[in-house]
Amino acid sequence: MAIRQWKEILVPYDQAVEELKLKFKSIRKEYRKRNEYSPIEFITGRVKEINSMLEKASKFQIPLERVEYELEDIAGIRIMCQFVDDIWTVVKILRGRNDMQVIYEKDYVTNVKESGYRSYHMIIKYPVHMAEGTKEILAEIQIRTLAMNFWATIEHSLNYKYKRAIPEEIKRKLKEAADSAYNLDELMTGIKDEITDAQKLFEVKSSFVTEIVNNILTLSSLGKHNEAMRFREHLNKVLKDGDVVELSELLAKTQRAIDMFK
Repeated sequence: MAIRQWKEILVPYDQAVEELKLKFKSIRKEYRKRNEYSPIEFITGRVKEINSMLEKASKFQIPLERVEYELEDIAGIRIMCQFVDDIWTVVKILRGRNDMQVIYEKDYVTNVKESGYRSYHMIIKYPVHMAEGTKEILAEIQIRTLAMNFWATIEHSLNYKYKRAIPEEIKRKLKEAADSAYNLDELMTGIKDEITDAQKLFEVKSSFVTEIVNNILTLSSLGKHNEAMRFREHLNKVLKDGDVVELSELLAKTQRAIDMFK
C-alpha cells in the first residue's frame, strides 16, 4: 500500500486524537471552574507513525488489510494524574461516558509488568464523524501518574537505543527506579489532602487576582485613572502581605467602584 493511501487511512485517527484531547481537557476545566480538585493533570495524544505502525503489524503478523481492525493503538491518548487513586477516578469517568465504548482494559498498575512498568490501559471504540459519514476507530488510552510517566518515557528511550535488548544491569536499575517512583507516588498520596488544599488555594487566589486586574482595566477604560492606580497599589500590597480574604474584599471593592462609575 502506498504512503499516500496510509495517510488517507490515518485522517480519522488524527481527528479522533484531537477530539479526545479536547474532551478530556474539558473535564479538567470543568473541575477547575467549580474550584474542585481535578483527577486529570494534563493530556497528550499522538497518531502512530506509518513506519512504526507497519513494524508492529509485522511483529504481530497482522495482515495489512486488517491493520485498522486489529492494531489497537494507532490513535493513542495519555492522561496524566497527580496521584495513584486519581487513576481509578479517571477510569470510572471513562467507563461512564456514552460517546465511546470501552472494549477492554489492562491494569498494569495492580499487575505490574516484570520491567516495572505501571499504567492503566483502556482500549476504546470511538466514532469519528467524517464528511463521507461516521467511521468507528480503535484507540488506546493510557492513564498513569506523573512519576509513572517519567519512568515509562525513560524506558521507551532505552528500548529504542538498545532495540528492545536492554542490558541486564540497566534493566535491574530501571526496575529499582520503577519501585522508587511508585514509592514516591505512595508517599505523595499520604499527604494528598495537604497538597490539594494548597493547589486549590493557589487557584482561588489566581482567579481573584485575574478578576481584580480586569476590574482595574475596566476602571481605566472608564477614565477613572486615579481609582485604577489606587486599586493597583492596593493589589500589590495584598499580593505581598495579604491572604485570600483580603483579595476577596478587594475584588468586591473594585466591583462596587465599577458599578458606581458606570
